[in-house]
Amino acid sequence: MASVKRVYRDNLSKRLTLSQKVFVRSRKGKATKVVQEHYLRTDIPCSSQLCPTCALNPPKDSSGASRPFVLSSDPPSVKSCGPHYLVPDTNIYMKAMDLLEHFAAFYDVIVLQTTLDELRNLSLPLYNRLRALTRSQEKRFYVFHNEFRQETFVQRLEGETINDQNDRAIRNACVWYCVHLEEAVAGTGKSAPTILLLSDDKDNIKKAKELGIVCTTLETYVRELPQADTLLDMIVVEGDEDTSGPNRYSYPEYYSTSRIQGGVKEGLLHQGILKISQYNFLEGSVSVAGFERPLLVLSRESINRAMHGDIVVIELLAREQWKQPSTKIVEEETVTKNDNPEDDMQENIVTAQERKALIEEAREAQYSSAEFRVQPTAKIVGIVKRNWRSYVGHIDASSVPSDAASAHRQSSVFLIPMNKCIPKIRLRTRQAMNLLGKRVLAAVDSWEPTSRYPEGHFVRTLGDIESKDAETEALLLEYDVQYHQFTQTVLDCLPKEGHSWRVPADTSDPLWAGRQDLRDLLVCSIDPPACQDIDDALHARLLPNGNFEVGVHIADVSHFVNPDTAMDNEAASRGTTVYLVDKRIDMLPVLLGTDLCSLKPYVERFAFSAIWEMTADAEIVNTSFTKSVIRSKEAFSYEQAQLRIDDKSMTDDLTEGMRILLRLSKILRQKRMDAGALNLASPEVKVQTESETSDPMEVEVKQLRETNSLVEEFMLLANISVAAKIYEAFPQSAMLRRHAPPPVTNFEVLADQLRVCKGMTLRCDSSRALADSLDDCVDPNEPYLNTLIRIMATRCMLAAEYFCSGTMTYSDFGHYGLASPIYTHWTSPIRRYADVVAHRQLAAAISYETLHPSLRDKPKLEHVCQNINQRHRNAQFAGRASIEYYVGQALKSREIDAEGYVMKVFSNGFIVFVPQFGVEGPIHLRDFGNPEPPCNFDEERYTLVFREGTAKETRLQLFDRVVVHVETVVEESTGKRKVALRLRKPLVE
Repeated sequence: MASVKRVYRDNLSKRLTLSQKVFVRSRKGKATKVVQEHYLRTDIPCSSQLCPTCALNPPKDSSGASRPFVLSSDPPSVKSCGPHYLVPDTNIYMKAMDLLEHFAAFYDVIVLQTTLDELRNLSLPLYNRLRALTRSQEKRFYVFHNEFRQETFVQRLEGETINDQNDRAIRNACVWYCVHLEEAVAGTGKSAPTILLLSDDKDNIKKAKELGIVCTTLETYVRELPQADTLLDMIVVEGDEDTSGPNRYSYPEYYSTSRIQGGVKEGLLHQGILKISQYNFLEGSVSVAGFERPLLVLSRESINRAMHGDIVVIELLAREQWKQPSTKIVEEETVTKNDNPEDDMQENIVTAQERKALIEEAREAQYSSAEFRVQPTAKIVGIVKRNWRSYVGHIDASSVPSDAASAHRQSSVFLIPMNKCIPKIRLRTRQAMNLLGKRVLAAVDSWEPTSRYPEGHFVRTLGDIESKDAETEALLLEYDVQYHQFTQTVLDCLPKEGHSWRVPADTSDPLWAGRQDLRDLLVCSIDPPACQDIDDALHARLLPNGNFEVGVHIADVSHFVNPDTAMDNEAASRGTTVYLVDKRIDMLPVLLGTDLCSLKPYVERFAFSAIWEMTADAEIVNTSFTKSVIRSKEAFSYEQAQLRIDDKSMTDDLTEGMRILLRLSKILRQKRMDAGALNLASPEVKVQTESETSDPMEVEVKQLRETNSLVEEFMLLANISVAAKIYEAFPQSAMLRRHAPPPVTNFEVLADQLRVCKGMTLRCDSSRALADSLDDCVDPNEPYLNTLIRIMATRCMLAAEYFCSGTMTYSDFGHYGLASPIYTHWTSPIRRYADVVAHRQLAAAISYETLHPSLRDKPKLEHVCQNINQRHRNAQFAGRASIEYYVGQALKSREIDAEGYVMKVFSNGFIVFVPQFGVEGPIHLRDFGNPEPPCNFDEERYTLVFREGTAKETRLQLFDRVVVHVETVVEESTGKRKVALRLRKPLVE
C-alpha cells in the first residue's frame, strides 16, 4: 500500500486543471492550428456506498435529483483478495463479455472511461452491450470518467504508444481508487475493498505489481469462482499461432484457373454446389459425382468465402482429416455478435470462438465408434459460379454507431439475412438509424480475402419488420419469385375479347378443327376450397362391354399461349405459379388462369383429354388423347365430393361416375404400392384467414380424404401415359420428370436411429423394400410415429427434376417415389410451364399441330429445365415460408401447450416437431439456464441427459413424444417472428 500512496502523491504534485491538445489540420491546401481544451474536475465520485466523502457531493440526474451510488458496501469476495471491486482492462471486455453479462458472479465492476472508449473503437457491439450492463441496477457496473478526474488523468508521454498510455491510465485509476477508498473508510471501523485489476496483458500486470496494485488474470480469477470449469468455457480462447507477415488475417487464396481446370480434369479436384447447414453455420456440404456421401466442409477457413448455393471447387483432405457431421447447434449470431462492422483489418478470419466450437466437435467425435458417421472432408479452393443475389434481412442494432444519426455520417453496419445459411453482410450507409426495425434489401458486391464478411450495398427498404406487406415481399424476394406486374406486351397476347371470349357455338368454326365434342360427358372437377384456377376435370362411365371409360380433361392453355411470344417467354421465366397463404403469384395473366382456361362449371371450355378404357380391375385396354371441348357439370371441393360419394341417397349418374372413379383409384393406388411406390409424408397445415383483411385466425392440419387420393391417382396415370407418348414421338426432346434413387448412404443414419431407438429395420435396397419397411415401422402406443418416420424418410430423398429426354439414357428416366419407369407433368398447365411444353409436344405427337422448332432444340430445353427446376423449388420454399409467417402471426399473443416429437438430438439441444402447427424448432440447453446445465450426450443411443440445478434428471431420445409450450417471439438472428418452443414434459422441475 505504501508504494501505491507514493505514486498517488507523485500524481497529485503533477496535477493539472486544464489540458490542451494541439494539432494541425490540413484542408484545401491550408494548414490550420487547432487547440482542444480538456477540463479536469475533482468532483467526479467513486460511486462506492462505503465513501462518505463522495456522498457529500452526489451526482445529479437531469431533474436535479441525486443519483444513487452504484458500487456495493458489501462487494463479492474471493479467497485470494477478499471483498473487492473489479477493474477490467479492455481485453477482458473483448474476450469475456458473455461471462460479465450473463453470470451473476461479476458484480461491482468499475468501468473506466479509458477502456470504454477503447472498446468502442474495437467492437461497437461489445461497447453497446457494456453500456447496457452499466444501466443494469442488479449488476452494479459503474462508469468512472477517469480522463476527466484531475487525479486520474494522464498525458501521453513522448514516444509512448496509445495502447501504453491507456494501460498507464488504467493503472493510475486503480492507484487513485486504492488510496481514495482507504482514506474514505479511515476511522469508520470498516475495511476498504480491494481494487482488483483484471488483465491478461503480462506487461500491464508486471507494471501494476511494481506499483503495489493487486492484479490477476481472468482465468486465475474465474478459477476461484463457483462452477469454475463451466465459466472457463465461456472465455474466448485466443489462438497462439504465428500471425506475423502480410497474410496475418487472410482467407486462403483460391487456386489459379489453370490449376483448377487441370485438377478437375485429372480428378484431383471436384466441383459441386455448396449447402450450408441450417443448424451450424460453420458446416457445409458439397455433393459430388463419384462419392456416395456429400463431402463435408468444416470451419470458416475451409468454406473460404463461399456462400450457400455457390458452385465451388473443392479439394479432398487426407483420410485422417475426415470428420463427421456436427453434433452441435452453432448459430452465427451467437458466435459473431461482437464483431465490429467498422473494423476489418484487425480481425481474425477464424475467430477463437469458432475455433473453439470446431475443437469441441473434434473432441466429441473421438468417442464416436460408428464409422458411417465419418464423411469425406474437403476444403474449398475456388469458385466456379457465385450464387450472389439480393438478400433480405435487418440491420443489427448493436452494429449501429451511436452517432449514426449525424447528418451525412456514413457508417458500416451489419445486415443479418433472413436465411441463416447466409453470413452477415457489411454495408456502408448514411441512414443507419432510419433502417433499424425495417426489412432491408441489400446486394453483395465483393468478398475480399482479408475480410471476414462479404461487402454489399443498400438497395431499399421493404417496410417495418413483421408488417404483412413487408414480410410477404421479403419472402418473395428471398426466394426469387417474379412478382412484378405483367407488361403491356404480355397482355397484348391475350384474346381481344377479354372476359367475353367464348367457345364458338358453330362446330364448323376453324377453332373446332381437330377437337372432339365431349360436352355431353358428365365431367366434374374436384379441387381445394375456393379454387379459381381449375386445371383438371374428370369423368367415368360404364361401357356396354362392361368396361369403364375414364377421362382426365386438362385446361388447353397452349391454345392461348403460343411459342416464342411475349406471354410464352414470361411464363417460361416465371416457371410456376406461387401459392402463398393470402395471395397467388400467377404464372399467366389472371384472364387466362382464372377465367378463359379455367375449367369452371356450366361453361364450355377448350380442353386436352386423356381417355382410357379400363376393366373393372383397372387394367388399361386402350389409351387415347384428343383436343376437346367440355362443359363441366360441377366444381366440387374435396370435402363436398366426399360427402356426395358417401351419401347413399345420391344415385344420379354424376355421383355414380365419381364412385366409379373412387373405386378404380383405389385399385390403381394398390398397384402402385405393389410396384414399390412410396407413401411419403410432409408436415402440412392450412391457415384460416379473415376474408376481408387476410389476417390469420386459426391453424389447422390439412385433412386428406379419399377424394384427394382419387384425383391424385388419375393425375398420376395421365402424366405417366403422356410421358410414354411424347417420348415415343420425340425421344431426343421430350419434357420429362425424373426422381433418381437416393444413395443407400442417405438412409444409413435414419436406419441406425430406428434400429437403436425403436428396434425397427429400415431396408432401402429398392423402393419396394423401403415402402414395405416403412409400412412395418408402427408402434401401437405412438400412432403418429409412422407419419414422423415417413417425414424423416422424405428428407433422405433426392429432389425430383425436369429433364430433356435426349440428355440421359432410358434407364435413368425412372421416378423412384412413384415406381414408374417414365413420368412427366401434363395436368397443371395453368400453373406449371413444364406442363405447357408437354401439351405442345403431345399435340404434335397426335398430329394435331406441328412441333415448334424450339421444342426440338435440346440445349434450349435444357436451359428451360434448369430454370423451372429452380423456380419449382423456390415456389415450394416460398409457400412454406408464407405458412410459417402466418402460423407465427396466428399464434401471436397466444401461448399453447402441444404435443411434439424429438426429430434430432444435438449435444447442446434438440429439435422438436409439432404436428398441430406443422412447425419444428430447436430447444437449446441454454434455455434451461445460464450457464447451460451439465449434460450427457450419447451419440450412439441418440440420447441427451441433463439436469438444471437440483432438478431431477431429464432424459430425451430421438422419436420421444414430448409436450412443449408454444409461443411466438421475434428471432434476434433473423428478425422474423418464429414459433418458440419450451419443454414441458418430460418436465424440468
